[in-house]
This record gives sequence, structure tokens and C-alpha cells, in this order.
Amino acid sequence: MSSTNTESQTQDQHWMSVALELAAKAEALGEVPVGAVVVLDDVVIGEGWNQPISGCDPTAHAEIMALRSAAKQQSNYRLPEATLYVTLEPCTMCAGAIIHSRVKRVVFAAPEPKAGAVISNGSVFDREEMNHRVEYTGGVGENQAVQLIQAFFKRRREEAKAARKARKAGGSSSAG
Repeated sequence: MSSTNTESQTQDQHWMSVALELAAKAEALGEVPVGAVVVLDDVVIGEGWNQPISGCDPTAHAEIMALRSAAKQQSNYRLPEATLYVTLEPCTMCAGAIIHSRVKRVVFAAPEPKAGAVISNGSVFDREEMNHRVEYTGGVGENQAVQLIQAFFKRRREEAKAARKARKAGGSSSAG
């Protein structure tokens, strides 16, 4: 389901730019650069960025952190009129949390072919057995999100290659 309203598209782009700024916080921590923001009545009620590595928490995805923040701010685990903006298509865990929190709408930037659960794998939001329907829109800010993630992984590969090279050079210089 996607919105065709120009005002709504402009709002989506604005809030996605906020999510992209939060993704930069994740990147600064050495995390995969994903950011999320929960908006209600044109006000941010929760924000998050990936923190599973730095937080030693496999559930600390950007969406989960943003939902936790929003629920705490609202003093309610249900967020029925809220929209969640996230820079990467939610995984199965996050899609489940979004459904349980009763978020009205999700807007994501880039699809995630390996683990995405909204359009890429499983289409969790469209499953008949789910007791809540989540509206969703993809592709908002996709180019920026893809560039951010690709640059991050390119840098990580280069760092790993340099580390292997350094280990190899250190190992060959020590003759017995």
C-alpha cells in the first residue's frame, strides 16, 4: 500500500531524513547504519538506531529501540496511530514487534533481500493470520540508505582485508 498524496510524500521524505541521521549514529558505533523514528501527530515520540553489537543485545535493532522509546514516552505498549520510519526493510523480529505494538504504518527506505520480511521474504504484514494490519510504503529515501549501507560494508571489507594482510605480513617475518 503506498500513498499518492504529495503532502504525505513530503512528510515521509522529511521523517526518513531524520531516520537517516539516526543511522549515522549507528555507523559511528560500528553498527550497520540503520535508523528508525516513530512519529505521532507530526511529532517524534521515539527514535532508535542499530545497537546489537555495542549493546550486546541481538534484539537491539533500530526499529525495536524506536518502539521501546515510543512506548515508554506514551506510557503504552500500543502505538495505534503512529508511523514508523526506518532506513531498511524490517526483519521478521521487527515486523512482529511492529504488529504487536499496533503501529498503523511503516515507511522504509531500502529493501533487504536477505532478511527483509515486509516485501522481500514472507510478507509478514500481508499474512491473513495476523491480527493487525500494518500499512507500508517502501522506497522513500532508498538511494541515500543504500549508499550509506554499501559504503559501510565496503569499508568493513577493506578493513578486514587490511587486517588479514597485516597478520600475514607479521607471520612471515618471524623466522625461527
